[in-house]
Amino acid sequence: MTTIGILLAIPEPYGGELRARRAAYGDTQARTVPAHVTLLPPTEVEPEAVPRIERHLAAIAARGRPFTMRLRGTGTFRPVSQVVFVRVERGLLECVELEAQMRSGLLERELQFPYHPHVTVAHDLGPAALDAAEGDLADFEAEFEINGFGLYRLDQHGSWRAVRTFPFPAPVRAAA
Repeated sequence: MTTIGILLAIPEPYGGELRARRAAYGDTQARTVPAHVTLLPPTEVEPEAVPRIERHLAAIAARGRPFTMRLRGTGTFRPVSQVVFVRVERGLLECVELEAQMRSGLLERELQFPYHPHVTVAHDLGPAALDAAEGDLADFEAEFEINGFGLYRLDQHGSWRAVRTFPFPAPVRAAA
């Protein structure tokens, strides 16, 4: 079996900033997990299924369109889960639609929790670190374009590695 995930990578400089902040709070996952919004959580698949999965993802991307994402402020899943995150303020509907398409057909699966697009900045840390992350990033804001999504694989060292990017088609411009 191989473990895959599908995500929207947070572009630079924001991705690097959020990853550095995550590391500063003591979250060791900052070393192995890029800053992202999850579309499909870690999922075990048979290696021979990957080409079919890639075709599924290519079809989703072909129907997609670029969109603007705005991250703003923080939230938490406490007390249910020890997670602090940066909120997706704009692009939320697009994330929900993409996630629903991902988790169909070959990749259909049940989720542990209802889907909620976000960028994790602190996970499974003590209350003081979680409180610090929630307070420090309360005024965080970033806006950028999402032009596609990525397929990632968990490597033998526990790091997530990009396997393939699935770009959305460029928007059609009206003739002048």
